Amino acid sequence: MSATRRPNDTIVTLAKRAGFEVEWRDAHHTTQHVPESTLAVLLERMGLPCGNATQIRHSAAALEGELSGRKLPPLMTAEVDRGIALPAAAIKSGSHYRIELESGSIIDGRFTAPKGEEALLAPIDEPGYHTLVINEQHVTLAVAPSRCYTVADAWRTLHDGATAQTPPLWGIAAQLYGLRRKGDGGIGDYTALAQMAIESAKRGAHALAVSPTHAMFSAEPNRFSPYSPSSRLWLNVTHIDPAAVFGADAARAALDTAQGTGAWSALEDLPLIDWPNAVVLKLKVLRVLYENFCKEECARDTPRALEFHGFCERAGRALEDHARFEALQAVQLAQAGGDGHWRNWPEAMRDPRSPEVEAFAEAHRHEVDFHLFLQWLAAKGLSHAQHAATDAGMAVGLIADLAVGCDSAGSHAWSYRDDMLQGISVGAPPDLFNQAGQAWGLTTFSPRAMRTQGFSAFIDMLRAAFAHAGGIRIDHILGLRRLWLVPEGESARNGAYLRYPLEDLLRLIALESWRHRAIVIGEDLGTVPPGFRERLDEHGLAGIRVLWFENAEGGKGFKPPHAWDRNAVGTTTTHDLPTVAGWWRGSDITWRNRIGQTMARADGRDAEEVAQAERAADRALLWRAFQQAGVAAPDVQAPPRDKAPVDEALAFVAATPGPLVTFPLEDLLALVEQPNLPGSIDEHPNWRRRVALPIDELFEDDTFSDRLLAVDRARRGATVPASSNASSEPDTP
Repeated sequence: MSATRRPNDTIVTLAKRAGFEVEWRDAHHTTQHVPESTLAVLLERMGLPCGNATQIRHSAAALEGELSGRKLPPLMTAEVDRGIALPAAAIKSGSHYRIELESGSIIDGRFTAPKGEEALLAPIDEPGYHTLVINEQHVTLAVAPSRCYTVADAWRTLHDGATAQTPPLWGIAAQLYGLRRKGDGGIGDYTALAQMAIESAKRGAHALAVSPTHAMFSAEPNRFSPYSPSSRLWLNVTHIDPAAVFGADAARAALDTAQGTGAWSALEDLPLIDWPNAVVLKLKVLRVLYENFCKEECARDTPRALEFHGFCERAGRALEDHARFEALQAVQLAQAGGDGHWRNWPEAMRDPRSPEVEAFAEAHRHEVDFHLFLQWLAAKGLSHAQHAATDAGMAVGLIADLAVGCDSAGSHAWSYRDDMLQGISVGAPPDLFNQAGQAWGLTTFSPRAMRTQGFSAFIDMLRAAFAHAGGIRIDHILGLRRLWLVPEGESARNGAYLRYPLEDLLRLIALESWRHRAIVIGEDLGTVPPGFRERLDEHGLAGIRVLWFENAEGGKGFKPPHAWDRNAVGTTTTHDLPTVAGWWRGSDITWRNRIGQTMARADGRDAEEVAQAERAADRALLWRAFQQAGVAAPDVQAPPRDKAPVDEALAFVAATPGPLVTFPLEDLLALVEQPNLPGSIDEHPNWRRRVALPIDELFEDDTFSDRLLAVDRARRGATVPASSNASSEPDTP
């Protein structure tokens, strides 16, 4: 098909106007054109019908109304001390305006822009969500600091504003579900997280990055991937410690009532989490505690009961919606032929604002309140873990993980259905590692809805992520610029990129970062568009650099530590990549071949053997890099495959110049297996592996303790360039 003349160009024009990229460059740098049929489906599912000429005209007119600038949007973003441009079509020269600042101050003014030119508001030096009033129209002005709250800011806060250069800091990255604690019932919990934070801080760690704690599906315990949550607004209740609020005696009594004492202990002893059985038993125990709480405390308005009611009142409608969804889904699944996906429920139940849903909530009030109760306990548990981290001396504390999307069948998509893309999966186009592309079964926000709804859903999500943490890691932050969208049921190849309002989103992130005094890290791995990392850096948003991807110029060898990005967080690996021991052994290659991810070679050679030979060459290059960096002896040969140089790898990353490095717990324990193998479902035990030792015994283990001591010493010897520390503090909201 010609690149200059394409049939049905009106669909292409509409798609471009809607923000779709109608062509893209693949991993071989070849330009690919998105078929009109794919664009048509994606437009339909964005609420822009294009089945005939009339529909195309109506959809184009709707977009024109949204984008023309004749009417101001409900929210506009800006930066402190910079002029704010308003579209000329929406402003009459000479008209008056008023800005009501969050602080209570008032700014009055009058537009004097020449006809046809942008109207300018004078710069505002106070960050916050202010209100612009023009005639009868009210617009929120989200005025952001010039950058996010940084590691240097966190260090200064810890030291009461001292301006000395921030030392090189380090932290641990842990899979929350995999932490082990006596009495946890077979799933890592928030109490174990608090213990992990305290013990890590004692050894010099200033951060504890944790796997996503987003809400899952209480009625479907077999759905447990933390990156496919029901909602990114609420918390995973399976991580609740039943004894944390009501005490050990009450928890034991509840376990006895649930007749689960033996099963609870058996689940704790398993090397892999038995999610279905462990979740069901945990919820049974929590339900007994809830019934006792209702009988013994709610009627008497005890301090705990008042705290619970206050929590529900502050959380408002969004929490009520989530609790209603949890109760509704359980009822739907209990019916013969019941379906867990809300789009397959009776029509009235698909709308959270319908009278039928309201009637359901009234009829099932006790059940709905149970899910409110669970969220209260989860919030208390996670909040305690963050306070434990900072009280123990951490500058940052917990770093929460914000998943790139949520399950389209979950409560977030149900309760925010006008803000979410429907019938579309987020994914990735085909690349060298995944020839078929990827469709993750996740949905996310519609950029159209973001503009028309004043970014309210996005802001709600940010606030939920920051609520109980000293920082957030944004998964696949490239999605702030564009996302690969695939119509549900289609091959991942049949998708297109949709652009997002990057500058608006970065400003909102910076504003919420300062309001919560929390750092922001963006997972910027993969095919990164030119200039994207520079934009993140301008906004004080740290990227991530992983040992396996830090290649030297010309693609030969590995970058020395001093050449790593000084504004990014360094790490040995991530949850989706091989551990140091696994990479050295080549176990990731073996796994990929075992589950059919290895492509047959045209030359007939065994693909796994070739990959292992290439890995052997890479091992030699990595060992040479270790020697050149001074973390391995210069006159010693590389260790054999079964003796991975884990300590050398940790020391190598510790020497990098970023303000913070994180060490995955799997590497601190020299484990071979990785938490998740992308592209697998049941073939690999994703999200099920547990740490062998309970937290208290783990930190008494000599090998583990010595490794932490070595990491701390190595990090103290690293040099963080002054430019990686923010030199001046912006005005704060």
